[in-house]
Amino acid sequence: MAPTAPGGDGDRADMPGTGRAPDNSSDVPAVRRKAPDMPRSRSDKPARAVAPWVRTRLRTAPWAAAALALLVLVTAYLAAALPRAVDRYETEGLRHAMETATPRTSVLELTSPVPVGGDAGLAPDLLRGESDEVRDLFPAPILTDPEQTVHGVRTVERVTGVDPWLPKPDGLPPKLVLSAPSGLTDHATLRKGRLAAGTADAPEAVVTVKTAESLHLKPGSVVHVPSRLGPEDVAVTITGIVEPRAPRSPYWSVEPLLRTPALAAIVGRELKYYWQGALLLSPASAPAALSATNDVEVFFRYMPKTGHLTGRDTDRLQAALGSAKGGPDLVKMRKAVKGNATLTTQLDAIIDANRSMREAINPVVAVAVFGIGTVAAVVLAMTGGLFVARRDSELSLLRSRGASLTGIGLRLLGETSAVAVPAAALALGLAVLTVRPPGAEAGDIPLGPSVLGAALVALIAMLVLPVRAVVLHRRPRLHGGRDDLLTARPSRRRTVLELTLLVLTVGAVASLRLRGTADSGDHLVSAAPVLVGLIAAMVLVRIYPLPLRWLARPARRLRGAVGPLALARAGRASSSGTLPLLALVLALSTAAFGGSVLAGVADARDRAALLATGADARIGSSVQWTPLPAGLTETVRGLKGVRDVTPVQIEYGVEVPSYQGTAAPPMSAPIVGVEPASYTRLANRTGFGPFPAELLATTGKGGKGAAADTERVLPAIASPAIAERLGKEPMGIVTAAGVFRVKVVAVRSTTPALDDADFLLVNGADLTYRADTELFVSGPVDGAALRAAVKAKSGSLGVSMRSEARATYVDSPLQSGAERIYLGAIGAGAAFAVVAVLLSLLQSAPERNTLLARLRTMGLTRKQARRLLGLEALPQAVLAALGGILVGWATVPLLAPGIDLVRLALAAAPGFAPLDSAPLRADPWSLVLPALAVVVLTGLAALGQAWWAGRRSSIKELRAGDAR
Repeated sequence: MAPTAPGGDGDRADMPGTGRAPDNSSDVPAVRRKAPDMPRSRSDKPARAVAPWVRTRLRTAPWAAAALALLVLVTAYLAAALPRAVDRYETEGLRHAMETATPRTSVLELTSPVPVGGDAGLAPDLLRGESDEVRDLFPAPILTDPEQTVHGVRTVERVTGVDPWLPKPDGLPPKLVLSAPSGLTDHATLRKGRLAAGTADAPEAVVTVKTAESLHLKPGSVVHVPSRLGPEDVAVTITGIVEPRAPRSPYWSVEPLLRTPALAAIVGRELKYYWQGALLLSPASAPAALSATNDVEVFFRYMPKTGHLTGRDTDRLQAALGSAKGGPDLVKMRKAVKGNATLTTQLDAIIDANRSMREAINPVVAVAVFGIGTVAAVVLAMTGGLFVARRDSELSLLRSRGASLTGIGLRLLGETSAVAVPAAALALGLAVLTVRPPGAEAGDIPLGPSVLGAALVALIAMLVLPVRAVVLHRRPRLHGGRDDLLTARPSRRRTVLELTLLVLTVGAVASLRLRGTADSGDHLVSAAPVLVGLIAAMVLVRIYPLPLRWLARPARRLRGAVGPLALARAGRASSSGTLPLLALVLALSTAAFGGSVLAGVADARDRAALLATGADARIGSSVQWTPLPAGLTETVRGLKGVRDVTPVQIEYGVEVPSYQGTAAPPMSAPIVGVEPASYTRLANRTGFGPFPAELLATTGKGGKGAAADTERVLPAIASPAIAERLGKEPMGIVTAAGVFRVKVVAVRSTTPALDDADFLLVNGADLTYRADTELFVSGPVDGAALRAAVKAKSGSLGVSMRSEARATYVDSPLQSGAERIYLGAIGAGAAFAVVAVLLSLLQSAPERNTLLARLRTMGLTRKQARRLLGLEALPQAVLAALGGILVGWATVPLLAPGIDLVRLALAAAPGFAPLDSAPLRADPWSLVLPALAVVVLTGLAALGQAWWAGRRSSIKELRAGDAR
């Protein structure tokens, strides 16, 4: 590390406060001339200039400067890259939310009713000009895709097809939409006939392939719809059949009826169906729609572009949408289309959901950022402490010779600035180059936060050494005075600081438990785990001497001298050694908290996937009351990996009576007939409402022979709402599976077969009509093999895999980006913990080497030397490991009530998520593994130091006059 200051009078003369005037002879512009006849002496040469302090220090201690530069480079890179990484995943999250939304929700559609007699404004060229004008009126940052822009005319009210040959499923004629969209030739391929041309008096249209198949249309067909102008119907000639080129494109997806007809139902005494379809008029035939109905509108449809948007555009985007939907920009659009236009879109709801997810995730991420930032600051402070310890004799000598504190501080500041500033600038450049915004169209990420982070790291690295040196040497100190943990007494300032931190910690924890992480700007709440770690570290520092004193007494009775000497050496550690303890405790607690967050996220996703499927795999039909084919259960049971199979019978929409009679509002719920033994095993494995199988013991009165026995009572397990409604007495139930009475014998809030809130479980053997409709499979079964086996039995059954459902919960860049930040924080915390261990050992390395050299002259063997250094380093490492485990274990339940991981684990909003909550829980592996790694690393580093010291000669360490 850094050697002593360069010697020579020139150095001392240049030091401020020495009382000597600096030698400025070298600054004289010229020397006196000698007589021509007198020879010049060698002593007449000008005096050499004094070497600059900073350059001399860097040249004499290059490895120390390189180590500091590397530490600053890595730390500043992390500080500069963090805001850019957050901005990147927020940008990706906003674009992902808009791109994955259905076109019907993200489209910007401007509609204007066509007044009676306003067919003059429906000319294709006029509508095209209005569409281009409106597209230019959208306020920034809204940009639309010109290739997906559509305009046209359509009937809002469906018109009736009166031709007798049109299909009528239940005797009802089809309802048709007359639509004349633009750009049909660019989005459809002609399959039969020709494209429509026509006029307002002789309208022509084309239909899609599926519409032609469902409505029995072909080229040459004439569809008649009633006319509002007279008794004669409006005749629309079908000239061709087209097929969409991209059926899922916005052109066809915004209004699916244009592509695919659908059966609609009329609910009455009887459920009756009728067809709905669309006739695609030519633009020239658009005025014919006014002849069929008065309810006709012009529409202009625009799809937003996302490539230019960033996460910072959320507020601007919402403001622009508000202005376009009901503000000044809507007024401009109405003038452009010359009508009372209305803009409809659900894009603002998409952006709102993205914002709420971001606001829920950011405070949780901030906890990791505060933790790793604090550990990095402590490690930088340790680096400065190491340099001060190595140069203590040098600085003491300078002070004894009259050097001022200001002069020492400025020169040390110059040394660190020459190293830290270039390293931080390089780190900033690397962060800008490596962490770039997604997409070529995106604007660059602002440099402000990155510059601030790198500058903060550089400032800490620059100031630690001079500030610690000035504070340490502000007054003369006696040589040889003890400065260890056993004799050090905390000052009043330190006590006040600790009490202040304690008050802040209590306030932060209380605020977090009461208000949670809803306020993303409340940084005190996000710093709560760090504050808890700080308080715990300070407590550990105060109690650190006690276990050493307790262990020292019994260690004296040991036969060897290594144990007592190691404990004595551990107690004689410098009081400045509290920084390594603080860094290790914070790093371990941050890793434990981060690991617990990631474990909680994984658990929430596993539980949500399991709740969605009920088992590792689920077999059933999308059509209710579809019985499983015979032999399917045995076939599935024989597949590789299947451990258990649970058949159930589910009937939905069963009317649930109330003990209050007709006074209670009507209520329906699913009823599930189960096999108690297998279903109990399934409930125990999943953890969803386990119960003893004896609760649903069969009454022995099932089967078709019990159809007339409506008074039999079946034991049932119900959800809380159903149990409250049924009461304690048996109540009659009328189902398709039989008529019987049920009595609630147990209440469970969840059950594997259903993810709904309400349910009723009975023994399937007691049902009158037994037919299993769902099959739950447990075990690591192969999905392809299971689907093949099911398809061989029935093509109408579907297979849901828990692993596939689990994968759907990791689809948002906001979630994956936040997880990467947490993983990076854990990794960086581990790296800084390693650096803290190494710095702690390096700080005392010279003194340890001298001790080993002296003990070697007294007969200490190399094996004993390794044991001595290992035992000396272990007490602090073990204390830090135990402290980290205790702090992490206490922090998680302390802060768990205020942290909900639902939004971080699942993309759905709280009201739509499959889980109501995802509480934080302590992860044992995150608590134990980092702590064990710290202890092992410390022991290995101490053994390595002993091995290296044993290879060196003892003569250098025992030089006469050596102050070490």
